[in-house]
Amino acid sequence: MRQRTSKAAAGSNANYRQVLSLAAGVALLAGVTTAHAQSTGIASCDDFLTKYDACIGSKVPEAQRAMYKTQIDQTRKAWVDMAKNPSTKATMEATCKQTLDATKASLTAYGCSF
Repeated sequence: MRQRTSKAAAGSNANYRQVLSLAAGVALLAGVTTAHAQSTGIASCDDFLTKYDACIGSKVPEAQRAMYKTQIDQTRKAWVDMAKNPSTKATMEATCKQTLDATKASLTAYGCSF
């Protein structure tokens, strides 16, 4: 009986460690997602960034993903900075639409749709 209890406890500890490991991974991923999800404050821009991130993460081959992620991170930073400036914020809607139109064609090849 004692041996069964020890095995059950060992199995329980292993399961507990797996759950903790999974929870830590989810928390880390949530932090990354939050960093990437920084809002520009312009709904159409944020919508584009969200769709772009989803496309890159799910459809673009791993070998090319880093390049696209770098591009979108740079775009997001530029847009966030532009949105903070009242003189450029007024043009953001048009800027985001132009970027969407220009990007659509290149990502359609991967099966992405916007």
